[in-house]
Amino acid sequence: MHPDRPEGRLQWRHSAHHLRSEATSDRHLGDSNTVRETSTPTIISPTSPGSLADLPLRRVADDPNKVAFSVREGATWREVSTAAFLEDVELVARGLVGAGIEAGQSVGILSKTRYEWTVLDFALWTVGAVPVPIYETSSADQIEWVLSDSGAVGVFVETPGHREAVEAVRGSLPALTHIWGIDAGDVEALKAAGARVDAGVLAERRAGLTRESLATIIYTSGTTGRPKGVELTHGSFLTLAENAVHALPDVVGREGASTLLFLPLAHVFARFIEVLAVAGMCRMGHSSDLKTLLDDFASFQPTFILAVPRVFEKIYNSAEAKAEAGGKGKIFAEATATAIAWSQAQDSGGAPLGLRLKHTLFDKLVYGKLRGAMGGQVQYAVSGGAPLGTRLGHFFRGIGVTILEGYGLTETTAPATVNLPTAIRIGSVGKPLPGVAVRIDEDGEILLKGVGLFRAYHANEAATAEAIQDSWFHTGDIGELDDEGFLRITGRKKEILVTAGGKNVAPAVLEDRLRAHPLVSQCIVVGDAKPFIAALVTLDEEMLPMWAANNGLGGITVPVARTNEAVLAEIQRAVDEANKAVSKAEAIRKFAILDSDFSEASGHLTPSLKLKRNIVMRDFADEVEQLYGG
Repeated sequence: MHPDRPEGRLQWRHSAHHLRSEATSDRHLGDSNTVRETSTPTIISPTSPGSLADLPLRRVADDPNKVAFSVREGATWREVSTAAFLEDVELVARGLVGAGIEAGQSVGILSKTRYEWTVLDFALWTVGAVPVPIYETSSADQIEWVLSDSGAVGVFVETPGHREAVEAVRGSLPALTHIWGIDAGDVEALKAAGARVDAGVLAERRAGLTRESLATIIYTSGTTGRPKGVELTHGSFLTLAENAVHALPDVVGREGASTLLFLPLAHVFARFIEVLAVAGMCRMGHSSDLKTLLDDFASFQPTFILAVPRVFEKIYNSAEAKAEAGGKGKIFAEATATAIAWSQAQDSGGAPLGLRLKHTLFDKLVYGKLRGAMGGQVQYAVSGGAPLGTRLGHFFRGIGVTILEGYGLTETTAPATVNLPTAIRIGSVGKPLPGVAVRIDEDGEILLKGVGLFRAYHANEAATAEAIQDSWFHTGDIGELDDEGFLRITGRKKEILVTAGGKNVAPAVLEDRLRAHPLVSQCIVVGDAKPFIAALVTLDEEMLPMWAANNGLGGITVPVARTNEAVLAEIQRAVDEANKAVSKAEAIRKFAILDSDFSEASGHLTPSLKLKRNIVMRDFADEVEQLYGG
């Protein structure tokens, strides 16, 4: 920190817009503690009229024939214009009115990512209802909690299996009166029924909505107990999306902009992109089967994508393993080093001639093929959910796909900060979006406020009061603001380990680096109240066969691999690499490889793939103790 630095003003320009970010300022608290703050003013006012229900109407007014969505049908994509999307939304909305759905009532959506989900979202918003997303992998107990706590009067389910899960707990859901099956054709039935409902009723419902109206209740991952219902308003999504469209003109506003959404729409990140695409007149497609994702990329050809870091790690690791299997490992390694060096040079005046020539050569030999695997048109990718790592960030920018890393939570309607094409610092999560303010409290905790902030935890005043104090949301994350207003995440407040020697250790730094290795699926760093830091590691069952074949261990299984000397040596190298990011006192001194992976099914990961530390520590207490001599 720089408490003696004079205050200044930060300005940066892109496209036709001038976005002025307030100075990153330091304020003294008491004698020694310091708070840092930065913010970016709004472009679109949060007091502007309108709601999410108005977005489809706006898009038709702009251009009724513009392609708004591409819907996968067999081997082809069916185009849906803005006018056709509005018709789908309004027919379903009228059907919902005919079914008795009232403004303010909650309705669950239990489904994979698909076009119908987006139609249902906007149809429910049009009638003033409150869609409540449920992960399609949720257990009956989780489904019961979300539907019960939200007071849902209806739920859309995708498959017969989903219907069975809901029926199994229906006895404890007295408010639930409707179960509609998407695959069963009930959405089409609602549209048919809606054709018989007076269309004028929709104008009445829209007129009753403002930006302050409740738009959705999204339940948190529940890493430490029952998920909390986060209440987000129409303005939370709409104002943030409208400002993001102006902040990202090269990504969302460019001619022909398109994105293929493959993250679960039950997650706030995907939900925000759904709204952003409609607000920005950007063509969007849906994909839910990771096995066909590369084929979907090839045929859809998105210009930007959003994903969690694990997706980018998989893309890189798979490409590296295939190159080694084909005897081109050295070429790929040189191409990787060149891409990283070229990207780093962009931050210091540009690449010298020799590096530019090498970069051009590898673009033809390697980089073009990697871009082709993502459809060939991707220029930008938005990453969130976990730290990406500077090496991967530079690598992807070096191959022609700039990853715009951002930061946010369910409580902030996803993005609060993000790197922009014209204001990027790889390794950071960017500056605040317009309408967002960031503060680093005296203990290092990141505090947020702004247009995307949630209004409350549903039916949980105590949790709301604890999370929002003096209008600032306490994220629980630890971070730093640099002098130019870029935010870096350094750890999680509640996950800080304190060794027996009194050393504070942020496990995320080590875990993120370890997970970047091709052989590593999951890991947990331990050492609270212990004499040193250690780790439990799981192997990636998808990458193990390819790595094993490349290293003369073809056919090896996870139970055998976990004690194999070559595998142990490789994981040790990954640990050594991760340890470079920390001091000697924070470094991992011992590790153990488990014979099974952490997963959502095992209860060790949330639906958004966050580690349930307390559950892992409970279930693997013996393995942890063995690391310290039993």
